[in-house]
Amino acid sequence: MSNTDQQNAAVTDAKLLATSAYGDERHLAARQSIYRWQQPQYDLPGLVVKELKDTSGRVLDVGCGNGKFVKRLRQDRPDLDVIGLDISAGILADVPGPVAVADAQALPFPDDTAEAVLALHMLYHARDIPATVTELARVLKPGGLLVASTNSDTDKHELDQLWRRAAGDVLGVAEGPARVSLSARFSLEKAPELLGATFRDIQVLKLPGVIELTDPAPIVAHLASYEAWAEQLGVPFVETIRRAEQLAERIIQDQGAFRISCLGGILIGRS
Repeated sequence: MSNTDQQNAAVTDAKLLATSAYGDERHLAARQSIYRWQQPQYDLPGLVVKELKDTSGRVLDVGCGNGKFVKRLRQDRPDLDVIGLDISAGILADVPGPVAVADAQALPFPDDTAEAVLALHMLYHARDIPATVTELARVLKPGGLLVASTNSDTDKHELDQLWRRAAGDVLGVAEGPARVSLSARFSLEKAPELLGATFRDIQVLKLPGVIELTDPAPIVAHLASYEAWAEQLGVPFVETIRRAEQLAERIIQDQGAFRISCLGGILIGRS
């Protein structure tokens, strides 16, 4: 799935990211919460801890958001010097320090600072992805570890279809415009090439799964979490979500559950 130029510009708008999109953890937490119903379950923070098993010293979590990975690393690896960085001061408010407000494209650290850098579900927000990847490499020591993550172009395509159908109903057309895809610019399919231009030994760990829901509430919460990009969607936002809820309820009644196919992944590389 790809975005329009307008949507891509909004997904990378620093002011929007630091305020309405991630001014607090509300929207991010809503997107994270839908995975409670996924099978199989993946312990993403645990997988990151595992990748860092041979790492010591400083770890920078760039775009750390609500600190999900920072908190786990501090718990499981108190020997590491973990620093959380994010463009939004608001979302960092409840993340245990040390943390700092920082743009991923201009990190406030000298060269060869860290033994590992995390870029977890965030590189698609970078204005210039290749430049940001180069910046991540700059702060890593030679041979340092990069752990990134993102979703596939096919991830949750059932929600994309639901949105288009709901938007079409609201607009009175057969199919409405697509919703914003956050991962489109740095999807699981595009990421190896984008990282491989700067990092070596790129490895990809795919994490497929299926979510089955018998209540439309998690679907509504997930779709509503895109509120920051409502203007770029080309449809009345609240009305489309309301219609999507009705359609999801109908699918659950007819089929017993609303099924969502998920595909995310972790990428590992060395500087």
